[in-house]
Amino acid sequence: MSEEVAVVPGDGIGSEVTPVAVDVLDAVRDFEFVHVDAGDAVAEERGTPLPDETRDAVETADATLFGAAGETAADVILPLRAAVDSFVNVRPARTYPGVDAVQPATDLVFLRENTEGVYAGHEAEISDGVTTCTRVVTEAASRRLAEYACEYAPDGFTVAHKANVMRVTDGLFRETVEDVAADRGVETDAALMDALAMHLVEHPEQYDVVVTPNLAGDVLSDLAAGLVGGLGLLPSANIGPERGVFEPVHGTAPDIAGDGTANPTAAVLSAAMLLDFLGHTDAGDRVRGAVEDVLEHGPTTPDLGGDATTREIGDAILEAI
Repeated sequence: MSEEVAVVPGDGIGSEVTPVAVDVLDAVRDFEFVHVDAGDAVAEERGTPLPDETRDAVETADATLFGAAGETAADVILPLRAAVDSFVNVRPARTYPGVDAVQPATDLVFLRENTEGVYAGHEAEISDGVTTCTRVVTEAASRRLAEYACEYAPDGFTVAHKANVMRVTDGLFRETVEDVAADRGVETDAALMDALAMHLVEHPEQYDVVVTPNLAGDVLSDLAAGLVGGLGLLPSANIGPERGVFEPVHGTAPDIAGDGTANPTAAVLSAAMLLDFLGHTDAGDRVRGAVEDVLEHGPTTPDLGGDATTREIGDAILEAI
């Protein structure tokens, strides 16, 4: 019986790059695709950005390929991550042959806590012109992330934090992650997240796997994208105990949406992570190898200095496969 993959293109360039990733998955494995949608356009048409059938499809599929979320992102991707009980967001950032990178030695993976922090959604306007955001950090979520990190990076990792200022919340995060690592015999070092941002720009080769709270992981991984050639190259995986949602980091890119020139690399690499998650590592390696071949030899989209269309890149990757 074929494994089921839910496909949610979403907004902006999500609807342009996701079909390319689907074609790539279809070329290497026999999947059953369930096509549903969510986002701004769906909200305008149906009055809700996340229809029940979309959430249901994600909850029951073996894995989900997601495109991009627009203005309704908080009402779409956060509930979809929750639908698969995603507790970690895995974001690799590395350089590729043929890509003009600011820091060619960059080869990082961010393991980002995926359920709480300031993204927990506890905001309020307590009086006219005065708003609050409650930052949530729990020992349970921090421990869950740490356990995953120890399995992912048994040779050690860096813990990013701001416990010198947020002593209670980031103090708990750092202490929990370091305690779990110590119990498992995994070495860690720690870095203040703001200083880490500078060090990543100057010496990214000094870092390998970075374990972060939610917002810090979002910001630092985007910074790393600038080091390797742009957001069009960064995939991500929202991992849960049994299911996952796989999405490019780049978002909707409204400035080029509809032009047909969006770089589908991040979406295709997200599909490769989906293959890995389902245990098809050989197929995932084939996809990554094809992507690297196209990045090295061309063609390329305008963000990488070329003039190829999204579809032309997809066709080149399929030919390389």
